[in-house]
Amino acid sequence: MNNAQLLLDDPGWIITLKAVIVFAVCVVLTIMSVWGERRIVARMQMRVGPNRVGKFGLIQALADGVKLALKEDLIPAAADKVVFVIAPVISTTAAFMAFAVMPMTGPVNFFGEETVMQLTDLPVGVLYVLATASVGVYGIVLAGWSSGSTYPLLGGLRSSAQVVSYEIAMGLSLVSVFIYSGSMSTSSIVAAQQSTWWYGLVLFPSFVIYAISMVGETNRAPFDLAEAEGELVGGFHTEYSSLKFALFFLAEYVNIIAVSALATTLFLGGYHAIPGLGFTEQWLGGWFTLVWFFLKVLFFFFVFVWLRGTLPRLRYDQFMQFGWKVLIPVSLLWILVVATLRLISTTSQSRVTTFIFAGVVVLIVMGISTAVDASKRKRAAHVYPEAAAPSFAVPSLPSEITTINVSNSVSDKGGDRG
Repeated sequence: MNNAQLLLDDPGWIITLKAVIVFAVCVVLTIMSVWGERRIVARMQMRVGPNRVGKFGLIQALADGVKLALKEDLIPAAADKVVFVIAPVISTTAAFMAFAVMPMTGPVNFFGEETVMQLTDLPVGVLYVLATASVGVYGIVLAGWSSGSTYPLLGGLRSSAQVVSYEIAMGLSLVSVFIYSGSMSTSSIVAAQQSTWWYGLVLFPSFVIYAISMVGETNRAPFDLAEAEGELVGGFHTEYSSLKFALFFLAEYVNIIAVSALATTLFLGGYHAIPGLGFTEQWLGGWFTLVWFFLKVLFFFFVFVWLRGTLPRLRYDQFMQFGWKVLIPVSLLWILVVATLRLISTTSQSRVTTFIFAGVVVLIVMGISTAVDASKRKRAAHVYPEAAAPSFAVPSLPSEITTINVSNSVSDKGGDRG
């Protein structure tokens, strides 16, 4: 039986228990992710990291959560109180909902019932995940608007523009997966990768575009423009404290785990073992597939942390330009290539046709690359006329100062440029 048939036979108490387990696992993973991120970044920066609370500082994040809960809960006088309270709940709820369609194991025995660790198997499961991610941004936008303050409002507006831009690229990157697998169901996509290479290799450009887009989707460095502390104090959550701030914090890390789980499902074979170790999937009565699933998820989480500890934050114009002028056009071109190759393979065309099409694609890519390079060289070679000196006093630039003038004489213009 496939996953959908197994899930139809689940009694209500099994469904409830699985939902509680998924919720608990997400919360525990958030606590461990905060600790792991701080330890990994500390290692990269030659620091120690948290090491005081518990063995190796393992319960540091739990202590931070208790501290947040005991802080004073403030609501600004100018805030819309109802929306201000509801906003973090929306973000957190949407983050957890994405796990309803994630297949984490193959068929296993769960308290005497044969089932899979998945709450439901929708025919459009991937679209469901994208929809819940889109709803999550409402929490950020409403938090910025309801705070009655300038910086949170700017952070909320940035986040809405950012999510719209990068969700388009993310959705387009998944189209090629749908074309190859012939389904939008998460379990069907995992099963389709058993008969071929992982889609992370077969559809490598889609994998790269999705990986970049998921960093922008989750507002993580170097794409954390919605909460850029150097520009917006704290962004959309500047006015939040205590448990409401903790909910935003929880939503961020659960979102990271959710997009990592989706990447594992769509591109890395889901809960299946890496090639050559398929025999391990039968260990522990099939429960060892859960280990493979979370190992892949943790790999993506490590990449998130690696990016945060390595790359500086982008300027907002660079960030939006990259999304609209690079990721989206490349995604559209790649969809055309994949659709054509899929048509050629399903209609049993000759190898000559395939090679001709591949050659045309290479020539088009080379032409676009040449045009872009020529445009860059033209802009670099352009000479901009130097502006005329102003009639008023202007201080010298540091690069123009060769000596320090300590005399009392001043030019007629009142400055030392001229």
